[in-house]
Amino acid sequence: MMNSTTMAGFFATFLIILSGCSSISIEDYAENRPTLVAEKFFNGELVASGIVKDRSGRVIRYFNATIDASWVNGVGILDERFIFDDGERQTRLWTLQRTAEGEYTATAGDVVGESTMKVLGNSLFMEYVLRIPYGDGTIDVTVDDRMYLVSDTVLLNESVMSKWGFTVGQITLVIEKK
Repeated sequence: MMNSTTMAGFFATFLIILSGCSSISIEDYAENRPTLVAEKFFNGELVASGIVKDRSGRVIRYFNATIDASWVNGVGILDERFIFDDGERQTRLWTLQRTAEGEYTATAGDVVGESTMKVLGNSLFMEYVLRIPYGDGTIDVTVDDRMYLVSDTVLLNESVMSKWGFTVGQITLVIEKK
């Protein structure tokens, strides 16, 4: 039988373990600076460089990209052009629409449906389903994008791709304002 001191220690340990399992939310970054303003950072010419990892964490591709970004009447357009190390070229045209303070909808041609993008403090979180080529067809993967403004001109992006709840790949990139 546990005494009250042992019981209190057990519950304190349990709460510490449980809190370590909680998911990270964008609210955790509300006070971080510099403040990310989507209309300001994603406006003008941007360049990006990154890596793609497979499910084991091994780097399988490298890429560079240019992003032409602009806002007209509250609608943001991000025209992304990727060049991979094997010569493959990809484009993605994002359309962003502000829906509330720090919230946007985001759509693109290879994104299934509409995504909600949240911006708070120095961070941007977005989750969406991306349709990618696979074999002779396509496969839909869920992408959990997390971006962090580390200076007025540099944004770090970590993306985890999953299928049926299992991680199938990761993307890490640096986006710089020119």
